[in-house]
Amino acid sequence: MYLKHDDSIMNSNKTLFTENDLQQLEQRIDQLIDTVGSLKNENSNLRQQKEKLVIERSQLLDKTETARTRVEAMIIRLQSLELNS
Repeated sequence: MYLKHDDSIMNSNKTLFTENDLQQLEQRIDQLIDTVGSLKNENSNLRQQKEKLVIERSQLLDKTETARTRVEAMIIRLQSLELNS
């Protein structure tokens, strides 16, 4: 419970808060709100970036597997040519 007394506010523990204290608290809260907003935006951007990287990784794994299959097929063909010579 807060009691108004002149230009200050007193809580139930008899701690005195001046107008300056309250302004500083308000500024700090505003800063925290801005920080939370920035962190939400950054988090959203990082999630999007992660999703793109996951897709890119999957595509690269597919390409690697295709290349491996083709190289293995070439090796088999070369070995069979070698055996037929």
